Amino acid sequence: MSKESSQSGLRAEAQSRPHRVVVIVDEGSNPFELGVATELFGLRRPELDREWYDLALCTPSPAVGMHHGFFTLTDVAGLDQVDQADTLIVPNRPDPETPPSPEVLDAVRRTADRGARLVSFCTGAFTLAAAGVLDGKRATTHWRWAELFERMFPHVHLEPDVLFVADGNVFTAAGSAAALDLGLHLIKRDHGAEIANAVSRRLVFTANRDGGQRQFIDQPVPPVADTSLAPLLDWARAQLDGPLTVGDLAARAAVSQATLHRRFQAELGTTPLTWLTGERVAVACRLLERGEVRLDKIARQTGLGTATNLRIQLKRSTGLTPSDYRRRFRLESVG
Repeated sequence: MSKESSQSGLRAEAQSRPHRVVVIVDEGSNPFELGVATELFGLRRPELDREWYDLALCTPSPAVGMHHGFFTLTDVAGLDQVDQADTLIVPNRPDPETPPSPEVLDAVRRTADRGARLVSFCTGAFTLAAAGVLDGKRATTHWRWAELFERMFPHVHLEPDVLFVADGNVFTAAGSAAALDLGLHLIKRDHGAEIANAVSRRLVFTANRDGGQRQFIDQPVPPVADTSLAPLLDWARAQLDGPLTVGDLAARAAVSQATLHRRFQAELGTTPLTWLTGERVAVACRLLERGEVRLDKIARQTGLGTATNLRIQLKRSTGLTPSDYRRRFRLESVG
């Protein structure tokens, strides 16, 4: 049987069962990233009225000690679980200079060879790179380890300042909190923006930080609400159905466009135009998920102007046309 036929058979089998997420837990793994995976993909979501993920943990040895010896994980399945994974989350490394075990690397390579989705949180990018699956690809890791990563893996195109990176079927997140951003991004890809927003609300965590935002900011976000961008952003979200421009935002904030640009970069790690377009596309996604078929109406309601621009922006953001997006993510109800 050819590799292509084998992958087609696996895809057909995967469509008949819940999406299976497998997490490799190795010696020294960080409990936070394990908790993120469990919270996002393992907990039941009856309020969403849909089949959720099937989560499994696996370890390369019968007992694995977590980071700093917080606890020991026992009675967990072995690495053969990765052969059933639709998404594999690889272990992060307490000491990135120490290579993962040959058994873990072999499990990652097997998963990559059959076309399953690969995900890393924080220093887990070192595991993917050591397995050779990042060569020639874009990736990120925690800023603290960026220089070491570039020295160890010169064939990987590291983007050290962003929250997460998607390159084909491989997804890498920067630090611990960015694991939540990437996890919600994957839920959005699998179930749509409405479901991702519902999960985000359950977590009391924003689902709107895209991967291109910076890992950290040079200046702290001002603690007083009326000196931050928060009131401006709330005002702008209420005006998305109109011809809102960056100039309008600057006028509302009573600053020049250059000053507004600096403030967005400092507080959000993105530009006013990128933020504004992202908000418009997010609303368009929700309208499509709720069954709206009139693209001109969606374009007007979101301020995207025309159906053509809607198609362009949605394709750029999700990789899907409006009709494909609606067909894939249309909802009957959301809890």
